[in-house]
Amino acid sequence: MGNYRFHTPDGVSDTLPGDCLAKRGFETKLRGLFSSAGYQEIETPGIEYYDVYAAGNFVSQENLYKLADQEGRILALRYDGTVSAARLAATVFREVQPPLRLSYVGNMFRFRESGGGRQKEFTQAGVELLGVSSTEADAEVIALAISSALALGISDLQISLGQVEFFKGLMEEWGVPAEDAEEISREVDQKDQVALKKAADRLALRDDARETLLLLSSLYGTYEPLEILEKRVTGERARAALQNVREILGILEDYGYIRYVSVDFGMLRSLDYYTGMIFKGFTYEVGFPIISGGRYDQVVSAFGRDLSAVGFSLGINLAMIALRRQGREFPAAGADAIIGYSKEPNMRKAALSMADSLREEGLNVIVDCAGCGEEELETLADLRGIEQVIFLNASSCGCDTEEKI
Repeated sequence: MGNYRFHTPDGVSDTLPGDCLAKRGFETKLRGLFSSAGYQEIETPGIEYYDVYAAGNFVSQENLYKLADQEGRILALRYDGTVSAARLAATVFREVQPPLRLSYVGNMFRFRESGGGRQKEFTQAGVELLGVSSTEADAEVIALAISSALALGISDLQISLGQVEFFKGLMEEWGVPAEDAEEISREVDQKDQVALKKAADRLALRDDARETLLLLSSLYGTYEPLEILEKRVTGERARAALQNVREILGILEDYGYIRYVSVDFGMLRSLDYYTGMIFKGFTYEVGFPIISGGRYDQVVSAFGRDLSAVGFSLGINLAMIALRRQGREFPAAGADAIIGYSKEPNMRKAALSMADSLREEGLNVIVDCAGCGEEELETLADLRGIEQVIFLNASSCGCDTEEKI
């Protein structure tokens, strides 16, 4: 057996003072932003029953950290904030009149997710808007996701907006069996044109359907993809999905956020989970989305309540990695001042009183407890990057040095 007491497991890491200070600052900013938009924060357990995730087959069990309690019941570490929020909406908040606006900031655990900046334990912030199925709700969540990234200092942001109902509508219009549709969705998402051509041949799709299928993985823009695809589809389901995206773009124009958004109908994932629009947020220097969201109207029903839902999550760790690689410097953690004092009577009391006064002004202040002299204190301050050094003695502060009986 190896000696692992000096190491952390693969995919997790310590957060050191500077990063911890920046991370807590980001969390505070996001909490304030969510609250200002009317979202109420919840905190769900870090450990759930495995059945919570198995209820709707929303999460691959291989990606869960699983353990057993003393009675042999299978537990799982929290995978994300959405499923737990859905459980709450269907149980604790069952009698609460929708809409429900919930937010969270917490650590998530994913067994197979690591590398490229991703970790198996990471901090995620997000919101869930439950009980509203309107396009306005879709756009509100996307706008809040954009606002969140901007609040953290990420200005070079690209939101890719898709719609899984459009793809489902196409498959329905072309009469493609569900099993084939699932395989094709993966090929579209991977932009695999060769595989898509083979699928079109295998299914004997007519020429216009073949062309439309190949267009899915290559069309990008704002309104241009809609204009092209609206001329190529006739099914009501697919056309309704295109209209949904058009309306979302119009609302995001009102928010002033349209410049961040690009339509991508080739972005397809978890067709059994998402039921409408989906989106991802990217920034340069990180190869994975820092934002992920969409409409998932079937999730709450897995817990016994029919309630539409839309939400997003933002990976705070990935956002910090992106900002650092983009040249952003985080403020160093530390003190603004350090106070030392001589061994003369009442000097300690004077130092403590001065520290309290400076702290009330918002400064971070250390009172030396190692008995350093003035020169030693100066050296320590240089090493720690502390700007102000104060050393108190009887002559410098005019204190009464007589012992009190």
